[in-house]
Amino acid sequence: MSKFLSYEDRMIIAQRLQENASFGVIGKELGKDRTTIAKEIKKYSYDKKSGRPGYPYNPCKFRTTCKAKKLCGTSCTHPSAYKCSLCSECTFHCPDFVEDVCSVKNKPPYVCNGCSQLPKCTLLKRIYDPADAHEMAHHAISEARTGILSNEDDIARINRIISPLVKNGQSLHQIYLDHIDELMCSEKTLYNYVDAQLFDIRNIDLPRKVKYRPRYKKPEFKVDRGCRIGRSYTDFQKYLGGHPETTIVQMDSVIGRVGGKCLLTIHFVETSLMLAFLRNANTSASVIEIINVLDKVLGAKTFSQLFPVVLTDNGSEFSNPKEIERRDTIPCSRTNVFYCDPGAPYQKGACEVNHELIRRILPKGSSFDELTQQDIFLMMSHINSYKRKKLNNRSPYEVFSFYYGEDVLKKLGCSPVAAENIILKPKLLKK
Repeated sequence: MSKFLSYEDRMIIAQRLQENASFGVIGKELGKDRTTIAKEIKKYSYDKKSGRPGYPYNPCKFRTTCKAKKLCGTSCTHPSAYKCSLCSECTFHCPDFVEDVCSVKNKPPYVCNGCSQLPKCTLLKRIYDPADAHEMAHHAISEARTGILSNEDDIARINRIISPLVKNGQSLHQIYLDHIDELMCSEKTLYNYVDAQLFDIRNIDLPRKVKYRPRYKKPEFKVDRGCRIGRSYTDFQKYLGGHPETTIVQMDSVIGRVGGKCLLTIHFVETSLMLAFLRNANTSASVIEIINVLDKVLGAKTFSQLFPVVLTDNGSEFSNPKEIERRDTIPCSRTNVFYCDPGAPYQKGACEVNHELIRRILPKGSSFDELTQQDIFLMMSHINSYKRKKLNNRSPYEVFSFYYGEDVLKKLGCSPVAAENIILKPKLLKK
């Protein structure tokens, strides 16, 4: 079955929206997850400025009581002897204009298709039309298949890795094998970037490429899909069924500026304690490096006690689970990695909810490039000292300390913050 929605699917979505069906009901009918339906509607709906019979588009809060006249003077092209609110251009000239935004667009179903007030409404409407949605979706797919997918920072990072090595006589194949978790792209992509002259090296620097004609190669994937086998969310539930007392750890990434520094977050579900570690790039190698450091700092016994099971999403930075699960020394096995279902972040909802506290301090879209790991330790100390109702009004720091001791917390870079000193605002990290 295709993972893309067909035009018939979108027709059904529009029809069910008209009937005020929930995303879950629509998803069940189409054999899709409810989040897929929500994303489809939010991404491919559009704003429509329209009024109702006899009344033009007018989003002003005072449209029903306003009696203003001749707001645009004698140059008005749509004069009304009664009042200016009957003119579609009155909002451009009125100094008292305040936009009235309907709350329907801020909550499911995010569109006005099934609203009973639609025939009487003169506000800005959000409409899902299956034909327009199908055309926008196909345009987006076509655009995604063209051009270079990486940003300038990623190109520069890859260039710093491969160009010096190529100039030393190494092949791209050799470099790819040795740095696969840092490059985060396929070998074919490297050759494409060299062809596009995005690096300091050119095709002339690759002797075999100049000598031999191109040969057919089996398509490569950025992420090895085989890493998910035996590690699905269903496998995770089966594992918990056989080990009901297992402590669950959830792992995720928090992105700052695209192509810049990012965070790896590790959330202990039982105690609500969250760790965060700054990374220069969102690569598999950076995740493995942090896990190795934690293993070394905590020791094999403590690490295995804290990390018996790790649940994460399907991000490419988590695409090398074997390196996360095993260490080079005995005992080799240190944890078990499992993945949520695609498009189902609610399966690790505790971690996602805790990210909201991070976003209070580091709002979405803000850059992490000027931050240091000490800044991140400070931020997480304030977050972990924040008392939670579900912990019987205790902080994650207090609960974790009760179970594992303060020595472990110190090794993890955590420290307590007095309640009156806790700051969950961007000013905490202002220098």
